[in-house]
Amino acid sequence: MDDKVALVTGAASGIGAAVVRALGEQGATVAAVDRDAEGLRQTVRKLTADGLRVEAFHLDVTASAEVEAGAGAVESRLGPVDFLVNAAGVLRLGKATELTEEDWAATFGVNTTGVFLMSRAVVNRMLPRSRGAVVTVTSNAEGTARMDMSAYCASKAAATMFTKCLGLETAKYGIRCNLVAPGSTDTPMLRSMWQDSTGPKTTVEGSLDAYRLGIPLAKLARASDVADAVVFLLSDQAAHITMHTLTVDGGATLGG
Repeated sequence: MDDKVALVTGAASGIGAAVVRALGEQGATVAAVDRDAEGLRQTVRKLTADGLRVEAFHLDVTASAEVEAGAGAVESRLGPVDFLVNAAGVLRLGKATELTEEDWAATFGVNTTGVFLMSRAVVNRMLPRSRGAVVTVTSNAEGTARMDMSAYCASKAAATMFTKCLGLETAKYGIRCNLVAPGSTDTPMLRSMWQDSTGPKTTVEGSLDAYRLGIPLAKLARASDVADAVVFLLSDQAAHITMHTLTVDGGATLGG
């Protein structure tokens, strides 16, 4: 991926940060995007100290004007964007009948509208060049009902179908759009769901009360496991793959 430019959202931590590192290690120049200015600064500082070509771009993916200006700034400073990774995401837990409108709007704002806005801004710049690849990081919850996660599941399902439709419309331009759907991954988002020290064990073993299967591989994913899948789908090794969802969940959804 030498001489390629990638833009990654949600880059301050978790899967997004792992994707930035993985792309940088493959030789790409990476625009790391996040609204968490301090977290982004610390992450980029670590990556550049390791010799990777990474630059921070502080913006909110839910703000249309910021996204459009940010996409322009990335291309002005780093060059034409070859790869877009939509990894920004938020989680609001709660029963479907008790979620607030703010919970719903905040979840869809980042997980769905953010994907739309950033994809539109970047892909419109890819079209005249007739090249590019997009990967949206969704979740295995996009197609599997989860207790207390209705907003999250619905937002990820919407982002999935948007990305597939985008892939269909841009295929004639040689632009590929794919998805990576992680399961339980050792990130700050997953840890925020744990109530006590039994959280990791319960996640791996599953919970009958929550109608949740365990993980057949008997381990949590690492953020780097998900990043590896993202890099594959962006790479020339996946040159004939588009509108595809690659699930990285250790078998938790039984291949569904």
